Amino acid sequence: MDTHAAPRRPLPLGIQNLREIREGGHYYVDKTGMAIDLIASGKHFFLSRPRRFGKSLLVDTFKELFEGNRPLFTGLAAETRWDWSKRHPVIRISFGNGVLHGRRELERRIRSHLRDNRAALGLPRPDDIDPEDTSDDFAGLIQQARRQHGAGVVVLVDEYDKPILDNLDDPAVAREMRDGLRNFYAVLKDADAHLKFVFLAGVSKFSKVSLFSGLNNLRDITLDARWSALCGYTDHDLDTVFAPELPGLDRDEIRRWYNGYNWGGTSVYNPFDALLLFDRREFHPYWFETGTPTFLVQLLSARRFFTPDLARLHSSMTLLSSFDVDHIATEALLFQTGYLTIHDVRQPVLGKWMYTLGYPNREVESSLNEALLPAYGVPGEAAAVAQEEVIEALRRGEPGALQPLLHALFASIPSDWYRKNPLAGFEGHYASVFYSHLAALGLDLRVEDATSHGRIDLTLSFAGQIFLFEFKVVDDQPDGSALAQIRARGYADKYRSQGQTLHLIGIEFSRAARNVVGFEVETLQP
Repeated sequence: MDTHAAPRRPLPLGIQNLREIREGGHYYVDKTGMAIDLIASGKHFFLSRPRRFGKSLLVDTFKELFEGNRPLFTGLAAETRWDWSKRHPVIRISFGNGVLHGRRELERRIRSHLRDNRAALGLPRPDDIDPEDTSDDFAGLIQQARRQHGAGVVVLVDEYDKPILDNLDDPAVAREMRDGLRNFYAVLKDADAHLKFVFLAGVSKFSKVSLFSGLNNLRDITLDARWSALCGYTDHDLDTVFAPELPGLDRDEIRRWYNGYNWGGTSVYNPFDALLLFDRREFHPYWFETGTPTFLVQLLSARRFFTPDLARLHSSMTLLSSFDVDHIATEALLFQTGYLTIHDVRQPVLGKWMYTLGYPNREVESSLNEALLPAYGVPGEAAAVAQEEVIEALRRGEPGALQPLLHALFASIPSDWYRKNPLAGFEGHYASVFYSHLAALGLDLRVEDATSHGRIDLTLSFAGQIFLFEFKVVDDQPDGSALAQIRARGYADKYRSQGQTLHLIGIEFSRAARNVVGFEVETLQP
């Protein structure tokens, strides 16, 4: 027994302010050195990260730094690097609480925030400011704070985009919110002479034209590799800060389940997942369960999205940044909300950046595909019933037993669904359902698995075996072309040297029958 092991500390579950964490003796991952580096590198910043990623704690850390609350930073990187003799007035605004349903509610919320900030700074509202004009009130507050405190003003906005995102299913209201926030944020441009530091954080990255018109000096650090780990926990953080929590948990599974979020630099864990895992000591999709992606699922269904592409989606920086009420690029939505992350960054031509996106980890891959199945026609009960039988058939090395299970799965889709759904007639629907059904189980899948002879539709590694799938859609009767292609192109060659049993599986779907009509298997022993 290691008598020098660090003692366990309280977990900062649900705590988003630095004071409570530090004074309560909770675990704390020190981001203060990185925060100071960012402050030293510029003045106006924007950061997009998925929900529950520690953005609010980062915003609070900036607040405590600029207000000079030195005792909170004892023993942290900032203690010896920050000039504690200088203090700055801080205006902090968050749209994180509650759902706003119209422009009037938004204006009321902004007025409330401005009143609270005036009270915190000890500033009365001047008589010449119209209390109904939030932009005028905001501009006046910044100027007054600068005069009263004799130092540049710090403006911190958390969940800057939530009023818009909460209303994406009603574009007219979402546009109202966008226009109202654009007028509000525009104040920052003319107030620049009075500002020391500006930091806006949220989930989405709206285009500058749509939301930050004129605010050309706002630096977007979302895809800057230097700040990839500004929010979130790294592997190093888990192995050092949270070392007392690791015994009794499979370290490799922690990494597979929860690590993998990446913005071009160091991969990180969502803090929400890590903390709940350490608290409950069980693997669950903690982050995913906090917000069902209903809008996203509906959008993917309406756009007839081929779900296997979720594992390897290619995009440019332009597409990743294309987000507005009237134009929501699928890639941007999936990436900004945290359901996909960066797997690879390339620069094929100078200045032209290309990204390969994929699932960050097992939690998201499994949970998102399970959520997609009902949108693709499969009743939740039917999918759940088949899951355990699918696992057992694969574990026993009997892929032929998948045929009746797969047939029953497609038979469970009501005929009325085909008449009413935009996915009807979409050939990719069949492979999408099959893929999402396997992905929902958390299995090790590779889509479009490259070989020297072509690409295998789907490769599954499980229980010491390799399963190679090829899909075909036929008009009516099977013709054996799926398995024939696996053989003809020698897809199995890539795996023969691994000493594992190989199962070659050709599956044919019929447009007429809307089900599996061909299912051929060939097993190759090592």
